Amino acid sequence: MLRALYTAASGMTAQQLNLDTIANNLANSSTNGFQQRRIGFSDLLYQNTVMPGSAATQQTTNAAGLQVGLGVRPTSTETIQTQGDFNQTGNPLDLAISGGGFFQVLLPNGQTGYTRAGSFHLDAQGNVVTGDGNPIQPAITVPPDATNLTVGTDGTVSVVQPGQTAASQVGSMQLALFINPGGLNSVGNNIYLPTTASGDPIVGTPGGADGLGILQQGMLEQSNVSVVDQFVQMIVAQRTYESNSRVVKAADEMLQQLNQLAQ
Repeated sequence: MLRALYTAASGMTAQQLNLDTIANNLANSSTNGFQQRRIGFSDLLYQNTVMPGSAATQQTTNAAGLQVGLGVRPTSTETIQTQGDFNQTGNPLDLAISGGGFFQVLLPNGQTGYTRAGSFHLDAQGNVVTGDGNPIQPAITVPPDATNLTVGTDGTVSVVQPGQTAASQVGSMQLALFINPGGLNSVGNNIYLPTTASGDPIVGTPGGADGLGILQQGMLEQSNVSVVDQFVQMIVAQRTYESNSRVVKAADEMLQQLNQLAQ
């Protein structure tokens, strides 16, 4: 009877973490470039009263056996790598990646971070930076008197300066691709860091042969969170939690009956 208590408790703990993940998805449903997460579960060890395939007699074996599971545990939070909807802003420094890839950002500690959020700005020196002031990589500096900033689908950044009729190139954006983007480490502020699971970044020109997406100027990629789907998942998590709590209650009542018999 105590086994049922602990098994149901593991299910309640797992659904608490599931609800935490859903809450984070809903909280970031309006975050540019956010990619939702989905939690994965696996069953725990089994107690084998009768092993499958063990000898039943000298001539026969147990076809199924008798195994009792000991509950569930969360194993991973998988990032759903789907394209979010595009929102047209008209801002020349708002960029969206149509396809695979990440923008590269130089972090204060010298590391290179990766993000799908393409809301960029110019700092006091004319460098293209994120909202947190971190410069993109490779660095791009826009002249202070430049007008008509244009970013091509291949990442080419061009401006028109006073007295000139033709646009001049001031830099070129590059994107990074990972073999396993689900293995990236989320550190907040829309930044991912590579891990041994994600592999090393494959850096190249947008729209290149490596499967990198193209850039869309004047647009931002929205979160790929489906609010309706998350509400459905929230209801499922709540009902699963309630089911496990009823198992705890039922096991407790059965223990009470045993105690009464012993008196």
